[in-house]
Amino acid sequence: MSTTTKHFARHYLREETLPNTFCPGCGAGIVTSAFLKAIKDMGHDDFSGFAFVSGIGCSSWITSPHFKADTLHTTHGRAIAFATGLKLATPELKIVVISGDGDLAAIGGNHLIHAARRNIDMTVICVNNYIYGMTGGQVGPTTFTGDRTSTSPYGNPERPFDMARLVTAAGANYVARWTTAHPVQAARSIRTALEKKGFSFIEMVSQCPTAYGRRTKTGGPTEMIEWFKKFPVRKRGEPLDSKIPTRDGVDLGVFVDRNEIEFIDSMKATFANLEEVKDAN
Repeated sequence: MSTTTKHFARHYLREETLPNTFCPGCGAGIVTSAFLKAIKDMGHDDFSGFAFVSGIGCSSWITSPHFKADTLHTTHGRAIAFATGLKLATPELKIVVISGDGDLAAIGGNHLIHAARRNIDMTVICVNNYIYGMTGGQVGPTTFTGDRTSTSPYGNPERPFDMARLVTAAGANYVARWTTAHPVQAARSIRTALEKKGFSFIEMVSQCPTAYGRRTKTGGPTEMIEWFKKFPVRKRGEPLDSKIPTRDGVDLGVFVDRNEIEFIDSMKATFANLEEVKDAN
């Protein structure tokens, strides 16, 4: 099937897994579509040369079992750890991690910041729905202060992570944040991230009407997408000030785009220096 046909997405998806098991109104399908558009725009007819890793959570089902690709569906919070080993063992592959905010920012948070610090050559797409959607609607590391969830029935007393700023500060080469209401911009950023060497991170704010929308009274998928459309978009080069995310204060756009040396190249340079020292002695 040609990727120029109306149903180009089926070129990359396992038809035996369709229809999918996502809840009605879930944003995972929009994230998938934006990713596949980026792949198509890059000229890839299939997923040859790619390997995908996911953790545990709703969005982890995007790649496994749906993609016609080599995939690792790993233990909770360990997607980036598996992806790091996979990249070091097979540096010729483009490694992509797609998982959720609970998986990547909570139990997997340490792996996230250190992969960004090391600038490991992989692309991480975090589907952020502000809650633990699969396991019962518990408060998560990105849940807004005051939100009522199954584990914060009187309101969340904690401050949320700003994941885009967190990963930028940790040292990633490319960081952007978009929402399911901005699929075209998201596809462009995903393509840039895939073409960038080093650690790239795309935060995709996504609606979860079943868990987040229902429990926090935010509404259904339509209301949530209309809410996302109100988020301000950053200007290129705008200073990266520090702020705590609120329901009205989630800024979108590109947060950093740089070309620092990535981890494997840094290791090669270190080994080359070691050989020079040995030769000198």
